[in-house]
Amino acid sequence: MINAGREKPICVDLCCGGGGLAYGFELAGFDVALGIDIDVEALQTYKGNRSRTHLIAKDIRAADGRAMLNYLPKKKRKIDGVLAGPPCKGFSQSNRRSRTLNNPLNSLYLDVMRMITDLEPKWFLIENVWGLEQVAHGAVKDHIIKLGRTLGYDVSAKVLNAADYGVPQIRRRIFFVGIRGKGPFIFPAPTAPRYVTVRQAISDLPSLSNGDSRGVLPYRAWGNALTEYQLQMRRTKKRTLVTGNLVTRNNELVRKRYGFIPPGGNWENIPIHLMHNYKDQRQCHTGIYRRLKWESPSVVISNFRKNMLIHPVEDRGLSVREAARLQSFPDHYLFDGSLGSQQQQVADAVPPLLSYELARAILQTMY
Repeated sequence: MINAGREKPICVDLCCGGGGLAYGFELAGFDVALGIDIDVEALQTYKGNRSRTHLIAKDIRAADGRAMLNYLPKKKRKIDGVLAGPPCKGFSQSNRRSRTLNNPLNSLYLDVMRMITDLEPKWFLIENVWGLEQVAHGAVKDHIIKLGRTLGYDVSAKVLNAADYGVPQIRRRIFFVGIRGKGPFIFPAPTAPRYVTVRQAISDLPSLSNGDSRGVLPYRAWGNALTEYQLQMRRTKKRTLVTGNLVTRNNELVRKRYGFIPPGGNWENIPIHLMHNYKDQRQCHTGIYRRLKWESPSVVISNFRKNMLIHPVEDRGLSVREAARLQSFPDHYLFDGSLGSQQQQVADAVPPLLSYELARAILQTMY
């Protein structure tokens, strides 16, 4: 944490989404003063959870870093750090056909580096899917490091698993941290002595049904029945209601498929005659129709609606709040926009618990 009386370091959040990366940095004592994203619904979520951040709805490819600073008071125009989580669909393991330099989404890192050049921060942090390491045989990873060093930063890169930092999810992401004038930067050591399971994370949340739209409901567990992680997400024992209990409504065929899938199973457990609309079942990704296991961390929370990620015991998809819990968003964090947008905001976010540990490591290095 920042020492009492010391001014908080000022950050700019590029491709900010719903604010998972920023939330962890704010918990550690940073002031995320400015954010930019093309997704208006994600910005509504961001604003609803941090009213003091100035937000710009714009494509980063058309943004000018120096011009952005004019939106801030003069005392906040000297930027300490830049956070960036450029869209990563082109680098994803599940999109291998798009993992080439010809995909325009795969060049957004160049705009991030251009903005860093404009803003001249003391440090930067860039996050992306770990599949970025394999794009063009590592050319993108090497290029980011080279560009950062050309700008005078000591750049370190590492793949981290969120589960090692108390997040109930096996989620590997690559992080680039560039620092100027100090270092070397040391990535945070794992903080979780054992992985948090799905049961420990979400078993206190309401029982729901297919297509449930009851946004506010009572918890189903209290007091001594709560796990340490559940208490951490609730923040207070006095909280009685929880929001975000929204579930995609699946058709009858999809619901029939759910019934054949055991914990830990996937589409391969579904009888062939129920998969007739898939032209080539051999092309199905292993993450499709994955049912979570109570006693293990979750698989990666990506597009959990499209992937048909299934509740451990109920034949339905995950609710927005369940997915947010598995991402380590506290229960007071509210998501805005359409159901599909809320689901995507949760899936795209950097888990706040991991973000917090990265923020603390930057504090220890730079301040």
